[in-house]
Amino acid sequence: MAHAENLGDHVVSRRSFLHASAAVGGGLMIGWPLQVGAQPAELAQAKPFAPGAFIRIDRMGKVTVISPMIEMGQGTYTSLPMLVAEELDVDMSHVVVEPAPANAKLYGNPLISGVQMTGGSTSIRAFYLPLRHAGAAARKMLIAAAAARLNADAGSLTTQPGYVVHAASSRRIGYGELVDAAAKLTVPSDVTLKDPGSFRIIGTPAKRLDASAKVNGTAIYGIDVRLPGMKIATVAASPVFGGTVASFDEAAALKVPGVHQVAKLDNAIAVIADHYWAAKQGLEACAVRFEDGPHAATSMADIVAALATASERPGAVATNEGDAIAALAKAATRVAAIYEAPFLAHATMEPINCTAEVTSDGCDIWVGSQVPDIAQLVVSKHLGLKPEQVRVHNHLLGGGFGRRLEVDFIAQAALIAKQSKGPVKVVWSREEDIQHDMYRPYYYDRMSAGLDAQGMPVAWNHRIAGSSIMARYFPSAVKDGVDPDAVEGAAEIPYAIANMHVDYVRVEPPGIPTAFWRGVGPTHNVYVVESFIDELAAAAKKDPVEYRRALLAGNPRALHVLERAAQKAGWAKPLGPRQGRGIALSQSFGSYLAEVAEVTVSKSGDVHVDRVVAVVDCGVAVNPNTIAAQIESGVVFGITAALYGEITLRNGRVEQSNFDSYQMLRIDAAPTIEIEIVGSSEAPGGLGEPGTSALAPAVLNAVHAATGIRLRKLPIKPEMLMAG
Repeated sequence: MAHAENLGDHVVSRRSFLHASAAVGGGLMIGWPLQVGAQPAELAQAKPFAPGAFIRIDRMGKVTVISPMIEMGQGTYTSLPMLVAEELDVDMSHVVVEPAPANAKLYGNPLISGVQMTGGSTSIRAFYLPLRHAGAAARKMLIAAAAARLNADAGSLTTQPGYVVHAASSRRIGYGELVDAAAKLTVPSDVTLKDPGSFRIIGTPAKRLDASAKVNGTAIYGIDVRLPGMKIATVAASPVFGGTVASFDEAAALKVPGVHQVAKLDNAIAVIADHYWAAKQGLEACAVRFEDGPHAATSMADIVAALATASERPGAVATNEGDAIAALAKAATRVAAIYEAPFLAHATMEPINCTAEVTSDGCDIWVGSQVPDIAQLVVSKHLGLKPEQVRVHNHLLGGGFGRRLEVDFIAQAALIAKQSKGPVKVVWSREEDIQHDMYRPYYYDRMSAGLDAQGMPVAWNHRIAGSSIMARYFPSAVKDGVDPDAVEGAAEIPYAIANMHVDYVRVEPPGIPTAFWRGVGPTHNVYVVESFIDELAAAAKKDPVEYRRALLAGNPRALHVLERAAQKAGWAKPLGPRQGRGIALSQSFGSYLAEVAEVTVSKSGDVHVDRVVAVVDCGVAVNPNTIAAQIESGVVFGITAALYGEITLRNGRVEQSNFDSYQMLRIDAAPTIEIEIVGSSEAPGGLGEPGTSALAPAVLNAVHAATGIRLRKLPIKPEMLMAG
C-alpha cells in the first residue's frame, strides 16, 4: 500500500467527541469517532468519517474490542486490543476481539481516506490514538458510575485491572457491575491518556489472542464457512485477460455425480456441486472454450520493450531538487544502470474463496476481505441492490498481501450465487489463483548519478516506468500524472543528495490487471535505490556501510539502524569463499529498518540466504512479539520474491500455475533471522511491509559481495551467476 498519508484529504486528528450508547442486552458501548481534520461543527457534513463503536463491556466484565482492522496474520487482533486494555485498565485475559462489520463511516481507516481498509502497514498508525482514547473514555465513565454508587468523589477513585477502587474505604467494584449505570452517563468531552512511562501493557510481549483458536482449529477463515444447504462451486476463467466464453458442454458436466448446475459469466464458467471434487470434475467435463480477445498475442518481450521505450521519455515529475542534469554534466564520475522488477502474484495460502447467498431482500457475503465496505459497494452495484442490502460477514484471512484488497472474486461469487438456489461457496483452484491474480506491476527503472572527486553523489536521476495502480484504485490520488504508490520510496530517499530528479512514466501492460503487493511502492523502489547506492559505493571504492553513513548525517534514526545492523551482523568479519554480506536500508511506512543479508552462491549459481540481521526503529513498539513476527515473515516473503518470484506471459497466458512453477521459500532453505527493535518514544510506524522492502537489495548486494556480479533484474536465476 502506498504511503497512506499521501492518499487522502485527511490526517489523523485528535478525538473530536465521544459517543456512548447502551449495548444491546445490557452493557456499555463506547464509540470513538475517527473524524479527521475537522472541527465538531463540521462533523455533520464531513465524510467519510463518522462515530464508530469499538468497545463493548458486558455485565460479566468481559471486554469485546470490535477491531476496525481485519486479522490476516499480522497480529492486529492482539496489538489493537492492547491499546484499549492499556487505557481502560483491564488485563488482556479479559479481552476478546471480533471483526467490525462493513461500515466505513464507523470503521474507516483515517490514514487511507476513510476507506475501511486493512493495508499499507497502517493498523497501529491509524488507530494508536483513537483506540487509546476510547479505552480512556470508557474508564472515566466507569469511574463516574462507581462514584455515584459509592457516594464518593470521582477523584478519590482509581482503577485496578477490571475494577474501580476506593482506597479510603477499601472497596472495589467490578467493571461488569457498573456498565448499566455507566451507559446512562454523558460521555466526557475530554480524557487524559496515560503517560507512556506508566504503560503496563503497551510495550510488553503480549501473547496472541488469536493463537489458541488457530492452533486448535476453531478459528474461522472465509474458507471454513459452512451454511445449511450450501453448495460448492469452482470456476474457470478465460486464460487470456479480456477473453470471453465461447462454448461449454453443460450436459457433460451435469452427468458428473454431485453436480447440480453450471453457471455462465461473461468470462468464466462455474460448476456448482455438492462438494469441491465434484465441482472440479464437472468443470473438466464442461470442456470450456474461450474467445481469446484482443490480448491473445501478448508476450513478455513486447511488454518489456514498451517499458524500455517509454522510459526514454521524460515523465511526470515527483521530485526535483537542485539541478540534477547540470550537476550530472559536471560530475567527476558518472554511473548509470537499468533495473527491472517482474510481475508478481500474491499466492495467499488460503485459496481465493467467497460464499454468497442472494435472497429476496438482498445478498449475504461470507469472506475474508481487507476492504469489506468496498466489497459491499461493488456487490450492490453488480446485483442492482442498495449497499445496505449487502451484508458482509468478514472472517480471518489466510494471507492478504494486497490480494484481498481486491474484490473481483467477491463480485464473481455474488453473480454465481444469483444463478444458484441457496448459498454457494466459490473456491478457486491454485492454478486459477496464480493465472488470474491481479499482479504487482512490472517496473523498468532508469538510474543515473554523478559523483564528485571523493566519490560522493552530487546528482541523482531516477525514472520509473510501470503501470499505475492508483489510477485504477484511488484515481484522485494521482496528481499531475504522478502515481504516489509508484514513486514511494524513490521520491524521498533517506540520503542527503543536493540535486535529485525523480519522474514517472505510466505504461499499462495490455490487458494485465495490476494491484498492490506486500510492500507495494517501497518493495520496488527500495530494491532499486539500495542496489544503486551500492553501485555508487563500489564506483567510489568505498565500503557500502561507510558510504551510506556519510549520506545519513541529517537522518539520525536511519543512521542508527544502519550502524546497529552492521554492528550486530559483524559487518567487518570475513566470510568464506563465494559468501557475501549485503546491507539495505528502508525508510517507509513510518519505520526505519536496516537489513544485512549473508549469502552463499554455489558454483552452479544457486543462492542460499544463510542469515538475515534486521534492526528496526518503528517508534513506540506496541507488541514486540508481533513486530518480530512481522519482520520474520517479511524476510521470508522477500526471499521468496528475490529468488523465485516471477509471473511471465506467453500468447497472452500466464505461464506459471502452481507452487511447482511459482515456488515459495521452503523451510529447509529459510535463513537464521536475528531482529533488534530500537527503543523509541516516536509515533508508531508500520511493520507489515518494511521487512520485505529491504530484503531483495540486501541479498543482491550480498551476491555482488560474494561474486563480483551486479544483478539488476529479479528474480535471481542461477544462469546469471554461473560465470562468477
